[in-house]
Amino acid sequence: MYLSSSSSSNSDEENDVLEVLINLPRPRLYRDRFNPLENYDDLDFKNRFRLTKNTFMILLNVIGKDIKHGTNRSYAIKPEVQLLIALRFYSFQVVIGDHIQVHKSSVCRIIKRVSKCIACLRPLFINMPKTQDEMKEVQIGFYQRSQFPKVIGAIDCTHIRIQSPNSNIGEQFRNRKGYFSFNVQAVCNSKMEIMNIVARWPGSVHDSTIFDNSLLRAQFENNEFKGCFLLGDGGYPCRKYLMTPLLNPTAAAEKKYQKSQIGTGNVIERVFGVLKRHFPVLSVGLRNQPKSALTTIVVIAVQDTLNTNTIIPMITHDYP
Repeated sequence: MYLSSSSSSNSDEENDVLEVLINLPRPRLYRDRFNPLENYDDLDFKNRFRLTKNTFMILLNVIGKDIKHGTNRSYAIKPEVQLLIALRFYSFQVVIGDHIQVHKSSVCRIIKRVSKCIACLRPLFINMPKTQDEMKEVQIGFYQRSQFPKVIGAIDCTHIRIQSPNSNIGEQFRNRKGYFSFNVQAVCNSKMEIMNIVARWPGSVHDSTIFDNSLLRAQFENNEFKGCFLLGDGGYPCRKYLMTPLLNPTAAAEKKYQKSQIGTGNVIERVFGVLKRHFPVLSVGLRNQPKSALTTIVVIAVQDTLNTNTIIPMITHDYP
């Protein structure tokens, strides 16, 4: 009888211990993280992250201190890994087994943090020409395309698909094609470099409305680009500084103007096509909140500019 009672007591204790062990929180798992900087050569790295290793390190030197965690506890994710995660999000090419092994909640926070830092660099890389020499250089580039003189930029808008916002404001974002989007205005030069971008208007807003409410229009109205023209499509009104296509060209001179205007101004359409091909997140659609989606659009514009420009050395600092 004593042995039976003792055996029953031991069994109950084991069950209690087992129940406690089952209810314990799952231990944190720290994965061995794949390092693309070490495992990819220059070509493979650029194909995946749309930046060369050299440009990546320059960008890291600029924002590294801003995204670095204040502590190394809990195997804190290094700034270079955070930047790689964000860059990969912008151009999410699917490669089997190609990942850095970071939990999705961390990825979400990292993308938001890194995007904010890169977007703040916009004034450094996306600018209209300011000096006469810069304007002259841009004009020469455009003239060599289709012999249209004194062109300082090609302007157009493109729709960036987003998920449906909440019901109170959702219809403001539904564009004429029936899906939800932001209508993003951009100006580029003949080298397909973005010089101006406006990313804040919902998809239902017309292209001309965006331009009329932009700082760029005020600059042209104030004659800051004296003697220079923008080239736009039929969605914009024809003004003394904004040249648009003719409706029905008949005379030889009109046909010549039409051919030159379209041949020179269509570079902005190529810019949008290249951006959406290189960064599929723009064509497939952004699924984050509207404010974060706008930040992502600006970041991609900055990143695209980084591919063709070098950061001024004086603004860089060594990342520890």
